[in-house]
Amino acid sequence: MTQNTRVAFAIGDAGGISPELAAKVLAHDDINRNDMLVIGDRRLLARGEADAGVSLDLPVIGLEKLGETMPEGTFMVDLRNCDPETVPQGASSQGSGRAALENFRCALLACHAGFADVCFFTPFNKHAMRLAKPDYVDEIGFINATINAQSSGREFNVLDEVWNARVTSHIPLREVADALDEDRILKSLELTVQVMEGAGFERPRIGVAALNPHAGDGRNFGDEDDDILAPAVRRAQQKQLAVTGPIPSDTVFVRAIKGEFDAVMTMYHDQGQIAMKLLGFDRGVTLIAGYPFPIVTPAHGTAYDIAGQGVADLGATRNAVALGRKLAARLAPQDRSAPQAGQLPELFRKALDPASIWA
Repeated sequence: MTQNTRVAFAIGDAGGISPELAAKVLAHDDINRNDMLVIGDRRLLARGEADAGVSLDLPVIGLEKLGETMPEGTFMVDLRNCDPETVPQGASSQGSGRAALENFRCALLACHAGFADVCFFTPFNKHAMRLAKPDYVDEIGFINATINAQSSGREFNVLDEVWNARVTSHIPLREVADALDEDRILKSLELTVQVMEGAGFERPRIGVAALNPHAGDGRNFGDEDDDILAPAVRRAQQKQLAVTGPIPSDTVFVRAIKGEFDAVMTMYHDQGQIAMKLLGFDRGVTLIAGYPFPIVTPAHGTAYDIAGQGVADLGATRNAVALGRKLAARLAPQDRSAPQAGQLPELFRKALDPASIWA
């Protein structure tokens, strides 16, 4: 599938703009390219069509047919898990969170089984997902549990101008310093280089953002930058990685935008997210990498305030699908060790059943 990448497309939160974005994507020939496996509720997609002002002619199969007699081109696996009459627009709800989790799980497993090369989803809402599944933390933990990953991936935020990678993600700010160590930072740098090379960068240049103000200011504002970040950067440099830092986080993005770095490695979530969303809120992509297939989504949220109005912008969605395809096309076939279509083991088929999330 490396020449004609298929996208497993999970429809996201039903209360926001995800159904509208889904309809617009599927009606847009340049984005769809007739190679998407859409996962969700056909009734909800119909509401998205009404919001977007489009009409879709989409082949539909039940989950039991996945891996057997699948249509050519773009088609939908209808889970019938989200009746739009029961899910309010413009607000989070348990029903929307439950359906989003089921859609995401099926998309991940479809990629894991070799039915698709890219996992893509329109925006989720974590509050809704936690209403449905109180132990839900974030996408990475859910991915790990779903495909039994041997190691955790990392989140990247991507703009044409600069990438942002981070060492920690969805944890309380008070826990960040204790979560940092040399090995974790080094592994994050190595994965960033690997992923960016897969996206076409020959030798990506990475600026490492300091944890503390003024990079610790000679230990006046903490020891982590001198004792943890700087040694990790030196180890990366010894491995011939183009890494610089730690650099005060109030200037590192300025230097990156001026062309000095291709990526900025930040230590925690908002340290990079604030800068990236200011630079390109309507263009940014969230990439979850470190798995056998890329996982991509628009970097913006569910936009409850404009749900149902038909005005959702496709810019970030288009960029997410394009990046996912680009990365998948560069993966060597031997990197995919999962069963191919038509060879789905019975245990895996049972795991694909969305009900197994709630078992």
